[in-house]
Amino acid sequence: MLVLVKSILSPPGRTSQAAPLNFPKTVPLSTWKPIDSKTIPGESGKKYDTYLGGMHYRYIQNGLPLDIEMRYIANTDGHVKGYLKKYTTIPSSPDKFKPVFRQKEGIGIYNLFVYEERAYLSACINPRGNTTVTGDQFRKNRALYDMRFERIILWLLGQKELRDNRCLWALLSTPLQDSSPEKAYAILEQAWFSWYQWWQPQFPKY
Repeated sequence: MLVLVKSILSPPGRTSQAAPLNFPKTVPLSTWKPIDSKTIPGESGKKYDTYLGGMHYRYIQNGLPLDIEMRYIANTDGHVKGYLKKYTTIPSSPDKFKPVFRQKEGIGIYNLFVYEERAYLSACINPRGNTTVTGDQFRKNRALYDMRFERIILWLLGQKELRDNRCLWALLSTPLQDSSPEKAYAILEQAWFSWYQWWQPQFPKY
């Protein structure tokens, strides 16, 4: 019934466009000194995983570099493993690395892994709700935060998509430099908690 009403009130061709995001050249990060940033080119306009822009940030702390790649993706399933395959040269096959999944109260789920002597932290910042890593986690977030009365009304009126399938994908990395993965993970986690607190309020409103 809702689909019938939607087809009457919002005929084909009237779909919401993802709000743009202008990535700043510099983002403050506690205890880290910014040293460089550059735009990440990518493909856009595809039906799924529409790439809307990105930025690569580099920081340093006591001689240790930290790289953070941020990508704004729409029409997505929120599956971080697929992002690694599509947007990086890091293999997504589980036999190449074994991700460690962790959760931080007030932030959400993220994963950690090592590849070619670098430690990585990866997560999808959601439009609403906590961060996610897998497609299932992302869909549960969408069902919890998008399937609400006020949004359904706006969807019926053709003013919003029913599900806000956007993700700000964060990929943090630092060289191991003869340290253990756990030590590198701790450094990444500390940076990630601060990074998330800055970015979550910057998520473009649909």
